[in-house]
Amino acid sequence: MVLAGTVALSIFVGARAISPDVVWESILGSRATEEHIMVLDLRIPRTVVGLVVGPALGLCGALIQAFTRNPLADPGILGVNAGASFVVTLAVGIFGFTAPGQYVWFALIGAFLATMLVYAMGSVGGGTATPLTLTLAGVAISAVLGGFTSAIVLKNIDALNVTRFWGVGSIGGRSTDVLLTCLPLILIGVVLALFCARSLNALSLGDELAASLGVRIRSTRVLVVIAVTLLAGTAVAIAGPIGFVGLMVPHVVRWFVGPDQRWILVMSIVIAPILLLAADILGRIVLPSGELRVGLVTAIIGAPVLIGLVRRKKVSGL
Repeated sequence: MVLAGTVALSIFVGARAISPDVVWESILGSRATEEHIMVLDLRIPRTVVGLVVGPALGLCGALIQAFTRNPLADPGILGVNAGASFVVTLAVGIFGFTAPGQYVWFALIGAFLATMLVYAMGSVGGGTATPLTLTLAGVAISAVLGGFTSAIVLKNIDALNVTRFWGVGSIGGRSTDVLLTCLPLILIGVVLALFCARSLNALSLGDELAASLGVRIRSTRVLVVIAVTLLAGTAVAIAGPIGFVGLMVPHVVRWFVGPDQRWILVMSIVIAPILLLAADILGRIVLPSGELRVGLVTAIIGAPVLIGLVRRKKVSGL
């Protein structure tokens, strides 16, 4: 019900006031006026994008938190978004790709390489990656890749023009062609994530106990990495690097369903688009003169949430 209400608000509410009658006429297929066209070509597509990108971000965050046993992890903090953004910027600046449908594969490559690099750096020394080392490695990788991305953008005017709005994170202005390209990849990521749910429950008890319960640890980790790559890479390719959704949603879900990863993953698919669409609606109406990108809204909301989670003596259990 909440998701349906948020979807309705996303279609009926915007920076420009449009009467509900006109919105209904647009949904029923009318294109008689400029307002009808705005609803059909702008509001409905961005709502659909939110319904696709939101679950990918929420599920990706839940997977990373379970995979690393770090309740403060998300695709942004662990460098996944930065990796995808960096390689996409290379694709735009060096190869001249300017459409999301062209550089989606570069986003996937960047997300995968960043995930592997962070995990490798977090494993140096002790042999096993810990939540602290993974977080530190992710922050370091994000900073380095962010610097390289900024250097490319400043030196290349084409990259600047393409990425200056995309790099903030937005679900508006995306074509259906991009969704058709990315939706199968996200669906594969969702299926892999749900397939790993039971094994992730066992891994939360520790590798040795999980192995004694018959969990194939290496296979589970490979599948999780593939799922994270597909979910984060396609989400970044569609909407840009939207942060904090993957961090907040699993915590909200755990307050209601507990530590069972099966329920956490399923409910993250539902709760994440609610948060993303609500942030997008807020961004559309908060500025009378224009629109605040959804990536900025989630950052404004998410930063205090992150500080609050860090200051808590006991973060919601994994």
